[in-house]
Amino acid sequence: QARLAESGGGPVQAGESLRLSCYGSERDFGAMVGWFRQVPGKLREGVAAIVIGEGTTYYADSAKGRFTISQDSSANTISLRMNNLKTEDAATYYCAGSRRKSGMFALQAGMYDYWGQGTQVAVSS
Repeated sequence: QARLAESGGGPVQAGESLRLSCYGSERDFGAMVGWFRQVPGKLREGVAAIVIGEGTTYYADSAKGRFTISQDSSANTISLRMNNLKTEDAATYYCAGSRRKSGMFALQAGMYDYWGQGTQVAVSS
């Protein structure tokens, strides 16, 4: 059963931006929230993560300089702002919450305990 809920996905053209949102309770966010993405036939890939309350962030190399993860002032929303989208960014994006925090494993799916059902991002050239 999904404990988190994503929104904001959709079709865009290369170079455009999207803002994904992840909604959940303080308990479901836990100590750290990550954004992951997955395309059929490939492993789920960590994109960005944020330590709740501290604001420390982690990014995959593919996301650095283009994506920004943030905890919104409402505190029950974690956003992923994606700029200058590329066709290779097309995927289903998931947010996940972890009861633990770890810089070393922040982008590894195995760290996370609660997941959303995903929101699809399509990027056309």
